[in-house]
Amino acid sequence: MAIGIWIIVLVVLGLFGIGIVSYVISIFNGLIRLKNDIKKSWANIDVLLTQRADELPKLIASVKGYMKHESKTLTELTKARTAFLNAKTMPEKAAADNMISGTLKTLFAVSENYPNLKANENFMQLQTRISGIENELADRREFYNDSVNNYNIRIQSFPDLVVARMLAYTEEQMFKATEEGKKDVKVEF
Repeated sequence: MAIGIWIIVLVVLGLFGIGIVSYVISIFNGLIRLKNDIKKSWANIDVLLTQRADELPKLIASVKGYMKHESKTLTELTKARTAFLNAKTMPEKAAADNMISGTLKTLFAVSENYPNLKANENFMQLQTRISGIENELADRREFYNDSVNNYNIRIQSFPDLVVARMLAYTEEQMFKATEEGKKDVKVEF
C-alpha cells in the first residue's frame, strides 16, 4: 500500500513539474513573439521611410524651379534625407524621420504660395504619393507603439517578469514625435 501512495505522489509531482515547465515555456514563447512583433513593426516603418526617402529627390527636383526663394526648405529636406540614409540605429532613423516629416510639412505649406507649382501635375502626384506614405507611416508607428506597449506590460507583469529578467529583457522605447514635429506650420503670404 505504501508503494502505491509513493507512486501517486511521484506522478502528481511529475505532472506538477511538467505543468510549471510548460507554463514557463509558454511565457518564453509569448515574449519572443512580442519581441519579434516589435522588430517586424519597425521593419515595416523602415520600408516606408526608405520609400519616402527614394521619392524625395523627385519631389525636390519638381519643386526647385518654382521655389528658388525657398532654397532653405529644400536644403533642409536634402539634409534630412541624408541623415536618414546615414542612420544606422533605430533612434537615429526615428530622429531623421522626424526631421523629414517636419520639413515636408513646411514644404507643402510653402507650396501654397506658388500657384503654378500647385498646378504642376508631377508635383501634385508626388505630394499625393508622399502624403499617402506619411499616412501609412502614422499607422505603422501606431502599430509599433502598440507592440512595444504590449511587450513592456508583459515584461513588467508577474510571472512574466521572472522569465524576462532571466533573459535580460529590458523595456523598449516607443516611437515619439519631437516637440518640433508637434508644432503647427506657419504659412505666410
